[in-house]
Order: sequence, then C-alpha cells, then structure tokens
Amino acid sequence: MNIEESKDFLVSTASLKDVRTFSREVFEKINLPQDQKDELVLAIAEAAQNIVKHAYKDVAETSDRMEIRISLKDSDLEIGFFDKGKAVIPENIKHRKLDDIKPGGLGTFFIKQIMDAAVFKKDQKEWVNHLVLTKKI
Repeated sequence: MNIEESKDFLVSTASLKDVRTFSREVFEKINLPQDQKDELVLAIAEAAQNIVKHAYKDVAETSDRMEIRISLKDSDLEIGFFDKGKAVIPENIKHRKLDDIKPGGLGTFFIKQIMDAAVFKKDQKEWVNHLVLTKKI
C-alpha cells in the first residue's frame, strides 16, 4: 500500500488538534494495530508542538503555516515537517532528564522512542526547517 498526503496548518497551539485529526485520518487508511496508530499520532503531535513552541519562540502571533507530509511506500513510513521558523540547530535538541518529574520537555524523547529516525534535512529552499521522521511498519 502506498499513501502520500500532506496538509498545511497555521503555526499555532490551536492547530495541534487539527494536526492530530489529520494524522488519525491518514493512519485509518493503513492496516496497523490501534496502539501503533496512537503512538504515531503522538509523535506527529509532539513534533508539531515543538515547531510552535521552539521554532516560533518569542513570536506572539504569525500567519506562517507548517506543512506535514505523511507518505507510506511499501513498509517505509516517512513523515515530513516543514516550517519557516527560527532555524533549528539539531545538536542543541535534547530532552530533559527522565527523573526530573515535571510537565513538558519529553516530546523529543517520545519521538525517538516511537520512530526509527528523526533527521533534519537542508534540502528545501522555500522552508527553513525540514524534519523527517521515519519508521519501518
């Protein structure tokens, strides 16, 4: 089965519900166990939230949009995130310590647990950041 779907969203906390809905709709077309679909939606939601919180940190309001592309070719799932926020420095990304009990700060940990790889690419001229999550399913 091959799928390729993309959608763009306003860079805003209010858009995160729509990101999860879009992701769920795409994954409903793929025959996966429900818990795996839920994990994939969580990874996508966390990555989108990181765009809002970090790439647009100190930006009160923006009309910028982020694009999310989900594609499945054979058993290779690829999820692309594109935004025009502040450029990400991949080596600066780290989750907080797991024994530091408090809300937030574990999005990248969850993404790394759920996905096989999370890589920032520099190949998109019109976008500042291009994150690619991959998973063999």
